[in-house]
Amino acid sequence: MTMENKVKAGERLDELHRNGYVIIQNPETFCFGMDAVLLSGFAKVKPGERVLDLGTGTGILPILLEAKTQGKEFIGLEIQEESADMAGRSVRLNRLEDKIQIMVGDIKDASRMFGASSFDVITTNPPYMIWEHGLSSENKAKAIARHEILCTLDDVLSQSVALLRPKGRFYMVHRPFRLAEILSKMTGYGIEPKRMRLVYPFVDKEPNMALIEGIRGGNSRLTVEKPLIVYERQGVYTREIDELYGY
Repeated sequence: MTMENKVKAGERLDELHRNGYVIIQNPETFCFGMDAVLLSGFAKVKPGERVLDLGTGTGILPILLEAKTQGKEFIGLEIQEESADMAGRSVRLNRLEDKIQIMVGDIKDASRMFGASSFDVITTNPPYMIWEHGLSSENKAKAIARHEILCTLDDVLSQSVALLRPKGRFYMVHRPFRLAEILSKMTGYGIEPKRMRLVYPFVDKEPNMALIEGIRGGNSRLTVEKPLIVYERQGVYTREIDELYGY
């Protein structure tokens, strides 16, 4: 391991169990969760397509999508320099520099950085909570990842519609309690909701995640897919989650 790729104090190196890939994470800041993994299985990337991940964190989505698809180029945009640094080192550790690029920048500036209509696919696992919801004394990095402090849903959607090519696809994981707002705003910004799947921790519980696909300038028709159940019982994944969460 070269010095520029070295795992630093407080960080850990986690195996992704796909293509031999690994990822650098710091438990004191923010580690990826099942939501990112499920989004990587829900998103569709066709051969030769160009993909942008907004708010990439430690780069989990570009790395998994590179492993799972035949996309041509993956770019991860991240405003927090520490997270972007970890993502860049993970890319180099996996020798993916020719496929994945990590950039430091603000989502609100994305269309200026990359140019209009420059991507086939956009993915995002944005902050779920508006400022007032659940805010605690957690550290700054975790607060930014979880709360709309530096980036709002409107920022994500307004930039995505500018960045996507006509009929380009938008993929997001979010929380069901904001679905009415999400679907309304997607339509308002010109990203038509086309496909949605709700994720349930157990079959008899309420959903706690929503996977959503939209198309820039798409026709009005939304398909709601069958529920995705995470656990058969406590600590035991369903077969479908085993297939997805096996990376």
